[in-house]
Amino acid sequence: MSSPTQQTAPFPVRVFGGPTALFEYGGLRFLTDPTFDGPGDHQAPGAVLTKTAAAHGSPNDLGRVDVVLLSHDEHADNLDTSGRALLADVPLTLTTSGGGERLGEATTGLADWRSVGLERRDGGPGTVTVTGVPAIHGPGPREEVEPICGEVVGFVLTGEGLPTVYVSGDNASLDAVKDIAERFAPVDTALLFAGAPRFPEVFDGEVIVLDSAQAAEAAKILDAGRVVPVHYDSWAHFTEGRTELVAAFAAAGLADRVDFGFRG
Repeated sequence: MSSPTQQTAPFPVRVFGGPTALFEYGGLRFLTDPTFDGPGDHQAPGAVLTKTAAAHGSPNDLGRVDVVLLSHDEHADNLDTSGRALLADVPLTLTTSGGGERLGEATTGLADWRSVGLERRDGGPGTVTVTGVPAIHGPGPREEVEPICGEVVGFVLTGEGLPTVYVSGDNASLDAVKDIAERFAPVDTALLFAGAPRFPEVFDGEVIVLDSAQAAEAAKILDAGRVVPVHYDSWAHFTEGRTELVAAFAAAGLADRVDFGFRG
């Protein structure tokens, strides 16, 4: 892997627990998968999702949010009740094609490789381009996974003079990561959803989002200068957390690439 470049100049990433993170890019403020409900159970098709810890902050702490990057709207560990309420106050939500139809006028669905250009707020040249990229929420081919776990999208952000940023969404497929790397590597910052979530009743307990070792492998494939892990805490079905992530990235020789962001 190459070493981080000046383009990687680490912009701050605020993490709230679960899949929720806030960062500024091209002067625009982006929020991923908003989940701010308190601990408790949420019914999902064929399983119960149990939140075990409150978010590190509330929607009132966010300040201005210009864009929500929503990997999918069908599971409460990616969009809960308070997250849905928040969408009403955000000018634009980018999500799956199906979510674009379900969530209202301020939502745009992105199929694979479809891009939208957003006006920058930092005075820089051109636009911020957000491209929808493949994500598969479980083991196996998409056509077998989507009927069970639903449609998911990831995102790549690019712009003139800006770092390349990848937000994986609930993806379990390294083949999808390879397809993304062919178009966009090296990636300066990758927000990788991890946590090795499993349900005994779903895919015989196989992981439905990257485990820690797979996250490290994804970082290698992307030639990522920095990895900000999210989606590894605050829910009972996440079977690997920060300790496993640190160990996996150290074993892969990538300990210096991991940045767990900041809270508060």
